[in-house]
Amino acid sequence: MTNRFVIAIVLAAGVCAQPLRSLKTVTVPDTPGLDAYVRDKNALIALGKAFFWDMQAGSDGGTACASCHFHAGADHRGQNQIADPNNPFPVNMQMAVSQFPLRQLADPTNRASPVLRDTSMRVGSAGLFRRVFSGIAPGHAAEAGEESLDHPEFMVGELQVRRVTTRNSPSVINAAFYVRNFWDGRAQPIFNGFTPSGSAADAPGVLALRDGQLVREAVRLDNASLASQATGPVLDHLEMSYAGRTWPQLGKKMLSLRALALQRVAPDDGVLGRMARAGERGLQFSYAELVRGAFQPAYWDSSELVDGEFTQAESNFSLFWGLALQAYQSTLISNDSPFDRFQEGDAGALTAQEQEGMRLFQNQGRCTTCHGGAEFSAAVYSNNNGRGNNRAFQRTGVRDAAEDLGSGNGSFKSIGLRNVELTGPYFHNGGQATLEQVIDFYARGGDFANNAIRSFNMNSTQKAALAAFLRALTDERVRHERAPFDHPELCVPSGHPELRPGLLIAAQIPQFPRSSMEYWLGLAAVGAAGHAAPLQTFEELLQGIGADGARVNAMNEACTAPLP
Repeated sequence: MTNRFVIAIVLAAGVCAQPLRSLKTVTVPDTPGLDAYVRDKNALIALGKAFFWDMQAGSDGGTACASCHFHAGADHRGQNQIADPNNPFPVNMQMAVSQFPLRQLADPTNRASPVLRDTSMRVGSAGLFRRVFSGIAPGHAAEAGEESLDHPEFMVGELQVRRVTTRNSPSVINAAFYVRNFWDGRAQPIFNGFTPSGSAADAPGVLALRDGQLVREAVRLDNASLASQATGPVLDHLEMSYAGRTWPQLGKKMLSLRALALQRVAPDDGVLGRMARAGERGLQFSYAELVRGAFQPAYWDSSELVDGEFTQAESNFSLFWGLALQAYQSTLISNDSPFDRFQEGDAGALTAQEQEGMRLFQNQGRCTTCHGGAEFSAAVYSNNNGRGNNRAFQRTGVRDAAEDLGSGNGSFKSIGLRNVELTGPYFHNGGQATLEQVIDFYARGGDFANNAIRSFNMNSTQKAALAAFLRALTDERVRHERAPFDHPELCVPSGHPELRPGLLIAAQIPQFPRSSMEYWLGLAAVGAAGHAAPLQTFEELLQGIGADGARVNAMNEACTAPLP
């Protein structure tokens, strides 16, 4: 099927102005004015990859950006991933197949059929224990903090568990194409150098060395939503930070550390391999050295102390963090799926079933209304520049809008569908475990009143074809973690052991007596060639498929990194 024929089908159906096409036809938008801050873009990418995967960035010295985005850019943990801000829920729950979908109907094809099970719980991502920041010790990853009594839902008796976010972690792969990031779009395209909001009022500006003097200068970079997004979680007191930590304090810690000091880096890592230490953990360089290599001296070269405590580089750390993470994540583009090859003229790249699924996706399912174009999203630059597009953010009917307003009135971003078979569970609440459940959800017109979704009729053969097409959007480099999707070693917390159901075990940490013991799971470093085995899907995780080594990230390997 040629591109011309695909376009004809779409236009005839009248469902989308953005026909499906290969992602190789789209480039990541440039950020005008970046050269004023950056001296070496390759060095910036390397710094961003180190930042993204480094567990030292978290206040506990064990939580990285990647802790919630390590599996096809999303989260793949199965225990203590549940939160519910509205109702009581089982703390530290191990998820199971029988719990999905979270809202179960007697007839999955009929939204009006009897409700057999319903819950306002969300599948989120485990973050930190609730603690208040009290200081750092340069050269040490773990920060000083004091326990803060948590909300009851994250305590069992007198012991705390890690708190969990109230939204499912979306994949960072291809996120560079979004005009706004986060489910609710609060990470703005204008980067102010400090916060996700983009507002100049929320940012003090950066310190620039001009004629031997430090002066404050405003930052305003467009097409930089990923930089805006990066400034959110790292200081969030649930996700990565003890409450009260500031950018200069984070900068003082990180700039004193060897990059990735706790983690092994594969010698053939596509970005970091040349900097790896043979047979040892970490890179050859400190973060101070990496920053100096990536950024213009005007933003780090002064030795003058600001407020009598912080160097210029420490004070400007938010700028370094945001732009470096954006640079790295902008390399995570999955544009070599069977679908892409089919669009480029390889008639054998899609099976007959997958081609039928593509036809159903565009016509009967009307999926391209919100998931069209090369990115399979209406929230991207190439789709009406992503601004003013009334399909970029939609009410999905996943839950009643009152439970989570999203970007307003229960609307959430129309996220891309590439690699979707690997990024379950699905939707902002993680309420569906399989692609088949997602298809049933849309076929019945959602679960709650919603004018944005219209039901459609498909038989079981057609639904299977649609699911097969969605799986044909997976890039094999992502499936096997080949470059640019390779990564350093990572350890992630995944639940808490119990003596019996509901009875946790104290971690025996003198400074944190209320903390419960944890399971820490390990992911080995992988280089550019990737793994022979594929990534595990969420459905396989729930079923235990691949725990014998047939799947990668089966969440059964112990952490071997020297955690603080």
